Amino acid sequence: MPLAHLRTGFLMLATAFAALQPMAVLAQEQIWRHAISVLEAPKLPADFKQLPYVNADAPKQGELRMSANGTYDNFNPLVDKGNPAVSLGLLYDTLLSASEDEIGVSYGLLAEALTYPDDRSSVTFRLRTQAKWADGQPVVPEDVVFSFNSAKANSTTLANYYRHVVAAEKTGEREVTFRFDEKNNKELAKIVGDFPILPKHWYEGKDAQGNARDISQGSLEPPLGSGPYKIGAFQAGSTIRYELRDDYWGKDLPINIGQNNFKVISYTYFTDYDVELEAFRAGQVDYRQEVSASRWATRYDFDAVKDGRVKREALRNEFRARGVMQAYVPNLRRDTFKDARVREALNYAYDFEDLNKNLAFGGLNRVDSFFWGTDLAAKGLPEGRELEILNGLKDKIPARVFTEPYVNPVNGDPQKVRDNLRKAIALLKEAGWELKGNRMVNAKTGQPMSFEILLNSPSMERTVLPYVASLKKIGIDASIRTVDSSQYVNRVRSFDFDIVFGVWAQTMNPGSDQLVYWGSAAANQPGSRNLAGIADPAVDGLIRLIISAQTREDQVAAVHALDRVLLANHFVIPMFYSGETRIAYWAKLAHPDPLPEYGIGFPNLWWAK
Repeated sequence: MPLAHLRTGFLMLATAFAALQPMAVLAQEQIWRHAISVLEAPKLPADFKQLPYVNADAPKQGELRMSANGTYDNFNPLVDKGNPAVSLGLLYDTLLSASEDEIGVSYGLLAEALTYPDDRSSVTFRLRTQAKWADGQPVVPEDVVFSFNSAKANSTTLANYYRHVVAAEKTGEREVTFRFDEKNNKELAKIVGDFPILPKHWYEGKDAQGNARDISQGSLEPPLGSGPYKIGAFQAGSTIRYELRDDYWGKDLPINIGQNNFKVISYTYFTDYDVELEAFRAGQVDYRQEVSASRWATRYDFDAVKDGRVKREALRNEFRARGVMQAYVPNLRRDTFKDARVREALNYAYDFEDLNKNLAFGGLNRVDSFFWGTDLAAKGLPEGRELEILNGLKDKIPARVFTEPYVNPVNGDPQKVRDNLRKAIALLKEAGWELKGNRMVNAKTGQPMSFEILLNSPSMERTVLPYVASLKKIGIDASIRTVDSSQYVNRVRSFDFDIVFGVWAQTMNPGSDQLVYWGSAAANQPGSRNLAGIADPAVDGLIRLIISAQTREDQVAAVHALDRVLLANHFVIPMFYSGETRIAYWAKLAHPDPLPEYGIGFPNLWWAK
């Protein structure tokens, strides 16, 4: 080729390369965002002035007197040791803050902005320059890395929840990057903004006695935080007083306007729910969320309610975006409960209708889904994409998944009760148990079926006693063991139980939380939320499909399939829920009207008159 032609060729290539440069730069350019969403685009622009549901003029005054049940012995929120004190979140800020008016949307708190690549294989947060600890030192990327690594090392729950986050690294003066071992998981970039950030310099220092602090241990030393409150006073195990910080760095941020309105939030601990209620009725406690339908129906008719000094509300807000499963949870690590037919028989022996009528005054609903109350609950028989998913697991799941919608046994009259108990006996016989006299025994060993239902409060016994009586009718020796809250927590963490109560709250965007609830990896990790000990390949596969779903349609289909498989295996005995948040409070308290669409904003949005 002549030299002139060669030079012309080089010139053309150079020109073409130069023309492509802006496109290449554009493809690599970071897009910094003020918010993140899993499902729909955030509603608020980057320059929003306040959340739409707050009262920006709410006064900063007064004391909110609260109650808690049990006891506490730990101020460290990142370890699975002891009983953490209630409301430790008041002390610490997180990278992001969730909106209660949107599903799956969070806005920057410690982080002023975030960015992630198109495949969401990582996320980078840029910290605010004004973010400070209570001692005046800045919140820095090293604090975030230290907190995340400590969380994964010392909390089974958080280690499972963040199992696909493989690294947290400082990547700039104010930047920290989380890297993931999978791509296109829309949830991961959001949930790493949820855990509390603790001060590295404080935990690497010494306490007042000169002892080195240890982030891996529980402690009752009032910690240093970056959040709106500090611990003003406490009596270990029984009281704690949080005081609003006048020097809180974030009090004027748009995300915080109209929030953190009480000067003091104090807690008194009670060991009995009924005594706790009496303290509220006597005016010693300002606010109460009632979880007992019978108490709600019969114990809130005192004079202060009648004359308006105490207000009662039953709110659906939180349940518009939250599914619930409340159940008796048999421990599958015990041989007695390994056979699904045994677990199904236990459901036939549960007379919800009698309990609802006689103890709850008709105020309860039977739970029939792990996503009860939402569109994520499986309905009817599988079809479409859900059926396609289940067909791929046909040899790993119960055949009834394809032929029978899940339905709880229905009692309500003596004949139905007798029929259901007969079905329970028949299922137990299929599983190798038989009635001899008035005892249910193992047909091979002659060992009687007996187990213990573990509780943490005497006030719960009245709900369980009818079930124990029903089980005795078919020869099962069930008993109740009530222990104090510390024993209860330790026994549940170590899976030292036969049956316990379990409650799982589900968001409208299930993801990595399902690994914590039902995944095989969590089945034998002490402290995990997989209370039942579920270790099922089909369940693991369905969780993986949920997490990796690229469209909402695929995600919902996989959730429906998971719900159906969990129910068909009878891993739990579904109980009940009201579907409402039932609250009572003294009229000195006030809240925005209307409240946010998906929450009640307590205590953040409330104030003292």
